[in-house]
Parts: sequence; C-alpha cells; structure tokens
Amino acid sequence: MSSPAPTADNVNLDAERISRTIQQLSSRIDERFPGSGLGQVCHDLYAVSLTAEHDVAAVSRPNWWLRGAVIAFVAATAVLLLVSVVQLRLSLGTASVTVIDLIQVFESATNEIILIGAALLFLVSIESRVKRNRVIHDINRLRSIAHVIDIHQLTKDPSVITAGATTTASSPAREMTVFELGRYLDYCSEMLSLTGKVGFLYAQSFPDPQAVAAVNELEDLTTGLARKIWQKIMLLENITRNLEQRELSSPSFLED
Repeated sequence: MSSPAPTADNVNLDAERISRTIQQLSSRIDERFPGSGLGQVCHDLYAVSLTAEHDVAAVSRPNWWLRGAVIAFVAATAVLLLVSVVQLRLSLGTASVTVIDLIQVFESATNEIILIGAALLFLVSIESRVKRNRVIHDINRLRSIAHVIDIHQLTKDPSVITAGATTTASSPAREMTVFELGRYLDYCSEMLSLTGKVGFLYAQSFPDPQAVAAVNELEDLTTGLARKIWQKIMLLENITRNLEQRELSSPSFLED
C-alpha cells in the first residue's frame, strides 16, 4: 500500500502559526517574568514575525508593476532598433558605401547591442535584486534579535547556586530561583529557535542563492547560541540533582 503524498501544509512552514507561537511564548514570559527585558524582546520578535508574513507574501508573488515597466522599456528599445535599421537601410541604398563605412557601422552596432544587452540584463534582474535586498534586510534584523537574546542570558550562570558561591560589588543581581532560572534559559532557547524559523520563511518563499545563504547564516547563529544555553540547562540540572542527593544523604535528613 503506497503512502499518501505529502501536502504543502505538512512540508511548508506556516507564517501565521509561527506568529501565534511567538505570541503565546510572549504571554508565557510576561506571566512568569512580568516587566522583564526578555519579554520585551519577545514582543519585538512577534512584531517582526507579523512584518515577515507581509514581506514573505510580497516576495513570493510577482511584481507586475515592475515587470510591466521592464516590458515597456524592452518594447520601446525594440522599436528604436527597428527604426534605426530601417533608416540605415535607406541610407545605404541611396549612397555609395565603402568598406570603412561598413566597419564603422558594424562597430557602432556592436557597441550599441552590448550596451542594450547589459541594460536589459539589469532590468530583467531588478525584481530579484529588489526582493533580495528586502529579504537580507529582514534577516539582518532577525540576526540582531538573536544577539539581543544572547545578551539577556549571558549573566544567567547556573554555577552561582552552588554552595559557597560568592559575589562581588560588580556582580549582577541574581534573584531567580533554580526553577525560574531553568525556565528563563528555556524561554531564551525557544526564542532563538523561533527566530530561525521566521528567517526560514523567506528562503521557503524566495529561493534566491544569496537570500538562502543569509538564512543559513542566521540558522547557524541561532543554533550555536541555543547550544550554549542548553549547556547551561544541562549544568543546572546536574547541579540541582547533586544538591538533592546531598540533602538526602545529610545527617539531619537521616535523623528525621
């Protein structure tokens, strides 16, 4: 029995669902850490995701105004070339032509063809370049958000909860419980993952090589930053487990 063919809904990311997920994550952060800077960053990410929905739709459909202008220019250029050829034939038919005249005409025509070809190539590719610049601009904004998320988790060090940890006058305030610290790091990891997913929406709708390269760089960045956060989460779990075992094996616990 053959398996059913995959549908577009199953193999493509949905921009609206990603935005809803980011909005839900933003609400979770606000409820757990009201007024936090991380919550504001998530609000910004949600706003960017809404903009991405519009931009992705824009780059995935043809720009008929721009294409119409290019077609009009190409048609006008073709008419001018046709008129020039007709005038040239009339001139050649009414005058004696030498070899030098033919060489000059051929050289001039070759130069004009090269210039016209370069202009046509520029105009034909202008739509792709406009869309590419738009995508890269949005990807750079997502890259900035990823770095801001990383800044927020820099001072969240699980090792400070160990016994004997000391602080200095310049140490950042660390008032989170072990549970809150774990949730905070997990929120940062989720935000980085969603940032990469928003970026992939552009590559999914506009498979331009340079745009795809920018999306891949964003994915590498968010994956690398999330890997550092998961190292902290694993360290936090190990520290918490060791503290629990130490409490279970302490004499006061055994006496109880």
